[in-house]
Amino acid sequence: MKQVYSAGIILFNATSGSVEYLLLHYLSGHWEFAKGKLEPGETKEQAALRELKEETGLTARLIPGFQETIAYAFRGSSGERVTKTVFLFVGETHDTKVTLSNEHQGYTWLSFSDALRQLTFENAKEALKKAQLFLHKKP
Repeated sequence: MKQVYSAGIILFNATSGSVEYLLLHYLSGHWEFAKGKLEPGETKEQAALRELKEETGLTARLIPGFQETIAYAFRGSSGERVTKTVFLFVGETHDTKVTLSNEHQGYTWLSFSDALRQLTFENAKEALKKAQLFLHKKP
């Protein structure tokens, strides 16, 4: 079984006075956070920030103290079983102008409740709930 590691960012923007989260619409049809594979020699945080920049053109400041790990298994393109571990961080940006990579067909900025409804996968929904709780506990 192949093991793959990825990192991503639960990205929010609060410049309008309310918190909105960025969700990306992947070509396969699902809605998810910006994320991608770790490259050799890269930390999880570096990978998350790089993937955000590559997929959206945005930069962010990671909020210290939050890391959520989700893991799942799937069949790769050649039929092999792959276990994927994704490390998610919370990041803040002050820019909302997204430049999508060719990996995505759309994006949206949504409130917490709308983002929770829009996310495709249950593990992403749980990560968003934990991020929201974490952000509301910050002074």
